Amino acid sequence: MTAESVPAELLEIRDKIDQIDRELVQLLARRFALTHRVGMLKASRALDAVDAGREARKLDALRVLCAEKKLNPELVTELFTKIMAEAVHNHNQIRAQHGS
Repeated sequence: MTAESVPAELLEIRDKIDQIDRELVQLLARRFALTHRVGMLKASRALDAVDAGREARKLDALRVLCAEKKLNPELVTELFTKIMAEAVHNHNQIRAQHGS
């Protein structure tokens, strides 16, 4: 498909998708700013970086939400598992930096 042959409607939809992608990145940045605060609190109180119970409850809730929104729960839980793993990694780094 050449640039000239792309329908205007398709270009408009792609622009909307691009905007949503930017919003998703901004939301991830906000989420990681909050998980950084969690990591600081955990480090200051010598709490474990991982809260397996909370993670399991979170993933269960996401599966329910996926069913409501007709989304693939495997995809969403895989994404959130990676997001939570990154948060835990960051928490461990915070703890190492603060000598806890």
